[in-house]
Amino acid sequence: MLESFSIKQVSQKIGLTEDAIRYYEKIGLLPPIKRKDNGHRLFDLEDIEVMELITCLKKTGMPLEEMKAYIQLPFKENISAVPELKATFQEYRQKITAQISDLQRILQFIDFKLDNDQSLLKSEKTETPRQFL
Repeated sequence: MLESFSIKQVSQKIGLTEDAIRYYEKIGLLPPIKRKDNGHRLFDLEDIEVMELITCLKKTGMPLEEMKAYIQLPFKENISAVPELKATFQEYRQKITAQISDLQRILQFIDFKLDNDQSLLKSEKTETPRQFL
């Protein structure tokens, strides 16, 4: 028999709330979930992988409605076999790269201010280098 997990176990394993998991199932973001005779949900490893994918896509800023279209694609295939999926992943990769760059500039700015014991505003003594702006 395949390994199965309760909604509580899945929630703890992947960091989604039980309510979020139920919501994703309700809006069709998750495939139909198997249930016990008493109606309790039973998740398998593939369900968990789909939720991990959803979590990853959500962190890229992809809206749930847009995710629904991609979750319906044959994601068991190699990414290059599904051109729309590959294009989307490339687009979100570029977006994340830009976010990382922005966050690095912010971190450098904060480090500079801390290292030089400066106020957050420009002072007359020392100017914040333009590279942070």
